[in-house]
Amino acid sequence: MIERVPAAGGVRTVPRGDAVARDYLRLALRLDQHRPGLVDAYHGPADLKAAADMEALRPPARLADDAVALRERLPAEVEDPERREWFRAQLVALEAQAREVAGETVSYEELVAWCFDHPMPRVDDALFHAAAGDLDVILSGDAPLDERLAAWDAALTIDPERVPTAADHLTAIFRARAAALFGLPDGEGCRISMVRDRPWSGYNWYEGGRRSRVEINLDLPVRAGDLVHTVAHETYPGHHLEAATREARLVDGEGCTELTLLSINTPECLLHEGLADLGYRFAVPSADEAALLEDLFRIAGLPVAADPGAARAAAETQARVGRARRVLRGIGGNAALLRHVDGRPRAEVVDYLVTVGRSTSTRAEQRLDFIEHPLWRTYVFVYREGEQLLARWLERVPEAERTARFGRLLAEARSPSSIEAELNRP
Repeated sequence: MIERVPAAGGVRTVPRGDAVARDYLRLALRLDQHRPGLVDAYHGPADLKAAADMEALRPPARLADDAVALRERLPAEVEDPERREWFRAQLVALEAQAREVAGETVSYEELVAWCFDHPMPRVDDALFHAAAGDLDVILSGDAPLDERLAAWDAALTIDPERVPTAADHLTAIFRARAAALFGLPDGEGCRISMVRDRPWSGYNWYEGGRRSRVEINLDLPVRAGDLVHTVAHETYPGHHLEAATREARLVDGEGCTELTLLSINTPECLLHEGLADLGYRFAVPSADEAALLEDLFRIAGLPVAADPGAARAAAETQARVGRARRVLRGIGGNAALLRHVDGRPRAEVVDYLVTVGRSTSTRAEQRLDFIEHPLWRTYVFVYREGEQLLARWLERVPEAERTARFGRLLAEARSPSSIEAELNRP
């Protein structure tokens, strides 16, 4: 029988957790006092949160030592090897962040590697030039490519007042697909709201009890293709479904109370973001993408929807544009290295995002705001690198087995190193 205790933030209960899990939660909650926002979500034992809020601040250098001491306890106290490896990787990341907060000199590249348990290489710009070349062919014309992209985007930008309806429509479609492919935990659900003045385009706030609150940022124009990606990433089969599935199976089912906390800039983030991006292929299979977009044009009230033939052609073109742009999104890691390692001026990095990444200047400025944010400055790597790692893992099996294999990711707590080790086995 798993002992349950009151959960933070409501009337639910959660497993009390073993000594290692409770000390891990205590460490992360204490570190969050020094780096607000590090704890992205917490729905664990209420007593631990109350104690962390009331006690005197523990010096960050002591917290780094606490992380080391807890890591040294793992071989004796955590029997399951996968769970032990998950703790190891997470504790390295928390130690690194505690040392940085304490004022120790940590290079940007070292910090990124320690935080995410995975190397973050520069990507050859040739990849982005090739994607831009694809866009040049897809949106053929005499005007400069940037002007053609701007005109294309303007035609497929959703009025802010229509975004909530469009987002709810997509969520219902993706939820039904996820239910058919992977199954849904009992009682799960998410709600979507609109926000402004945020450094990101969309965000999932997991509240526990298998419920999520998803926010979509209206600061920038919402392009139809981007909305499809954002909703799938944040809801089904992305962040919401993963969090709800893990809570049902690992927290409630197995008593893994450590998973009631999500900490930013840790290895779990690389896998969460990689899974959410990889899940797009299940939410929107290539063969169905144009039809989904055409339907979205109608729901969103885009003018092109008035002509069925034009709408179908635009949807087919947008599917190709979206694939090229998903490649270009990977340029963020290079931009971060230019800014934080090479020391390039902000204006130069913005220009790089515009000229090589084919972003608008406004979007490039927002992207760099994210890269320069004290909490988020290392985070930009997790999307491309996480998806690349998990795609290699997924594609180790035949196509017919990949849905079930992806379903494993929803219900397991792994580290990037453990995924890499599995890939390296014959």
